[in-house]
Amino acid sequence: MNNQRDPKQQQRVIIAVALSFLFFLIYSEFFMKPQVGDQNLSTNSTKSEFNASQNLSENVQNVAPTLNTFQQPQNLDSNLSSNKTLSVIKSKHFEAKIDDLGRISSFKLLDSKYKDDKNEAIDLIASNSYAKPLEIRFSDTSLNSLAFKVSYNADKSELFIDENSSATLNLVQNLNGLIVRKQITFYELGNYELSVGLSSDAAYFISTGSRPSVAVDNFTVHGALLLDNEDTIHTYEDGDVDADESFNNIFVASAFDRYYSTFFYSFDKPLNIVVSKDKEENSVLFAHSQNEFKAKGYIGAKEHTTLRAIDERLDVVVEYGWFTFIAKPMFDFLNFLYAYIGNWGWAIVVMTLIVRLVLFPLTYKSMISMNKLKDLAPKMKDIRDKYKGDPQKMNLHMMELYKKHGANPMSGCLPILLQIPLFFAIYRVLLNAIELKGAYWALWINDLSVMDPYFILPILMGLTMFLQQHITPMAIQDPLQAKIMKYLPLVFIIFFITFPAGLTLYWFINNLCSLIQQWVINKLFEKEHKRKESEEKK
Repeated sequence: MNNQRDPKQQQRVIIAVALSFLFFLIYSEFFMKPQVGDQNLSTNSTKSEFNASQNLSENVQNVAPTLNTFQQPQNLDSNLSSNKTLSVIKSKHFEAKIDDLGRISSFKLLDSKYKDDKNEAIDLIASNSYAKPLEIRFSDTSLNSLAFKVSYNADKSELFIDENSSATLNLVQNLNGLIVRKQITFYELGNYELSVGLSSDAAYFISTGSRPSVAVDNFTVHGALLLDNEDTIHTYEDGDVDADESFNNIFVASAFDRYYSTFFYSFDKPLNIVVSKDKEENSVLFAHSQNEFKAKGYIGAKEHTTLRAIDERLDVVVEYGWFTFIAKPMFDFLNFLYAYIGNWGWAIVVMTLIVRLVLFPLTYKSMISMNKLKDLAPKMKDIRDKYKGDPQKMNLHMMELYKKHGANPMSGCLPILLQIPLFFAIYRVLLNAIELKGAYWALWINDLSVMDPYFILPILMGLTMFLQQHITPMAIQDPLQAKIMKYLPLVFIIFFITFPAGLTLYWFINNLCSLIQQWVINKLFEKEHKRKESEEKK
């Protein structure tokens, strides 16, 4: 290795390292603490301010209540608790319970892949949820208080849903002459059709339910998502709702965590939705009406196959963040590979290899250029020494030298810049894909959605990064830069040690490809040098 200083080379190293750390800084700022914003699939948004003096919509002429006026009353009748169940609905995939307030008070997923560490079925509705699915809150405070004291009556106590069938439950509540009727038709996958009607008009809000809190962490988005009739997606992550906001013409209203969601949808007759928040600043969704309300709904995993089986348009509820336009095609491609390979781990490996092949021309050119720059280091030093008093001439002769030998000092950064969006997209796919939950890959990896239990993949990732660093031509003399490069693999190991095994597997294979490619190119250059030396001796 040449021991002469190369400021250009050092600058490239600093840029590369900065870009690596920039990834984590950007992620921490915008993904761990996401900002309120809209992901525009079209140019128009229907967002409007929702406050105490504004009408709900053109069809609902009533003073819009604040959060405090339509929340649950503090003193509920002790006989009306979420522990009292009116009806139980069962299918092969789920078990739901309807409580005496006409709400879905429990919804357990029965498929084995969704069970917890104790091998027990998870319940997507917490007993202390701020709002449960199908919970109605009236604008009139006295009527609202009464609604939380009077029990519903159900026409069935148990419903069983066979494959490719449905079951309908009818609920009735009498609020001093105001009759509330709910008709819910459940289907086997966890989706349902809802119809609500009142004996006379009274403005009310009906909830999708608080978002599931089974898979909530600092690395994924959780909150509320709306799709309007202009194909604009509005996302509200927990902690980002400052004041209640209303939206008209909404196709899908989803409250979600990392893997699960509860939502209303209606593509035929769009919904009027209020985005609110609970006392813990979590986003909460309510649809509003003053009499008849019809919608379809779903509670369960954000699994593409299930969502698309219900309606092709519902995979919009799988949230990928800023890089959705890349992430969605990447998941479809990964899913395509899985259909042929039959193993998610190997599908990730094959996808990584294909991505590397696509980027090969750029990475190859970058590595060739870096080797050329290493060979040119002595000549570059001579030019700097000769023209150190004339920066303009020095840069001119440097550019001529680069051009003559086909070297590009910035070519090392271009592949990194291109890989960062891909990494973000693949990161979001592998982090949010519930399809990886319980997916086996190797002897010690039984679940690609959780961290490697023995830290083998993070260590291999760091080792390949270190080896690649060791064989990559660089001329670094600055002690600070040398330390950064020396400890960078260790930093990445620490970052990745708790990441899902599927994501770490991708990065390890990606590093391995870079290592092999760099080794081959180094051998080619070594062979070329020997050939030139042999010709010179002759």
